[in-house]
Amino acid sequence: MTIYFYGVDDVPYGCFSNFSAHALELDGQLWPTSEHYFQAQKFAGTRHADLVRRARTPLRAAELGRDPGRPLRRDWERVKDDVMRRAVEAKFRTHADIRAVLLSTADQEIVEDTGTDHYWGRGRTGTGKNVLGRILMRTRSRLRAEPGGSGYEQGPWRTPERGHA
Repeated sequence: MTIYFYGVDDVPYGCFSNFSAHALELDGQLWPTSEHYFQAQKFAGTRHADLVRRARTPLRAAELGRDPGRPLRRDWERVKDDVMRRAVEAKFRTHADIRAVLLSTADQEIVEDTGTDHYWGRGRTGTGKNVLGRILMRTRSRLRAEPGGSGYEQGPWRTPERGHA
């Protein structure tokens, strides 16, 4: 089964959205959401980055981050996936409740169900790269591999390799 997510109000997977109200600490700063962090990193080291961090909502942070009048950092295309990975990982390491939701997905595919973003989600045609979904699945694998991080015991499923039938 594939898990599709998009809106923050989608229970239980709305927490997978970068707009979900789960603060995180990265680079010595507190960020209201992973969206705030991601958008600000487009302008790292500038006053505009701090303006994005202080945006009242994740939507406003996204608008500020997509401002065509602001030049992006030169290496943005090269680093954007790693910036997203760091934000997602920090968010799920910080909040045990949503970490449990992520781990409860077992080995199911996770897809950002947006028709407007072919890179981060599935896109209009459903054949998008789904980079955010892939980052969530990699984060899930990393968390599961840590001591006490198995998501298998948290759900109703059992796996032979863990001694369950």
